[in-house]
Amino acid sequence: MSEVLADILNGSYRALARAISIVENNADGAADILLNLPPSPGSVIIGITGPPGAGKSTLVDALIQEIISSGKSVGVLCVDPSSPFNLGALLGDRIRMSKWYTHLKVFIRSLASRGSLGGLHPSIIEVTDVMKAFGFDYIIVETVGVGQSEVEIAGLADTTVIVLVPEAGDEVQTMKAGLMEIGDIFVVNKADRPDADTFERNLKNIFRSSHHHYDVPVVKTVASNHVGIDVLFEKIKLHQESSKRIDRHLWLLTEKVYHLILAKRTADVDKEEIYRGIQARLEDQKDFNLYRFVSEIAG
Repeated sequence: MSEVLADILNGSYRALARAISIVENNADGAADILLNLPPSPGSVIIGITGPPGAGKSTLVDALIQEIISSGKSVGVLCVDPSSPFNLGALLGDRIRMSKWYTHLKVFIRSLASRGSLGGLHPSIIEVTDVMKAFGFDYIIVETVGVGQSEVEIAGLADTTVIVLVPEAGDEVQTMKAGLMEIGDIFVVNKADRPDADTFERNLKNIFRSSHHHYDVPVVKTVASNHVGIDVLFEKIKLHQESSKRIDRHLWLLTEKVYHLILAKRTADVDKEEIYRGIQARLEDQKDFNLYRFVSEIAG
């Protein structure tokens, strides 16, 4: 077992931060850390997702307060948009959560999405498993918020929370095939705004007319004032009690294994090489065929 992993198991935040950096960059020692991870102590992973501007970061900040008040520990992974130049996180650690940086039961880390279409970091599964090894009671994963493609979070989180705002009424119909299908709990944040009650009723009507396997909770919050956060936390705990089934556990593991295998098999795909190949082909011929090119590259 690597020294850094041993330090993680002994409760070192410094070692945890170092291990995350090694794993997210696939640096030397990453494989050793991952291959020696102990069985998970049972951290609950909460996925927080939804459209930009819904107040996800403020909601996460309030949820941290609720978790800490219950005597539990929490690790937070904030997946931020990437810089197009160095693929680093544009927002960095969230200013809204700055009061928690020195709290002994809280660990916050920002990751860049690095162009991932799912709003998550390419190594989010591995990073989350390193966090689980530390032994947090809860791990919150907040995604970039890019729309329907964020269905990836459903394969990672034990409970997926979709955050919306009352003004999103016109967007709900277009989201039904994406975000609306993966949420375990829906939050109407900024519920002090007009039409919040109407939006809540419309959401509930959508769920009644669909064929969800259980009654999907809709919780109204005003995260900036900590209103409704206690109710949200209770719904998360209730969902955990209702979803402790072997079939869900197997499904989550299957999704993780699938994505890890996919990542390994595409590890040698070089975007720069593809770029140069397309550039050369366009210079040689005018009738560039995308699918013929892909077929030649993929074999």
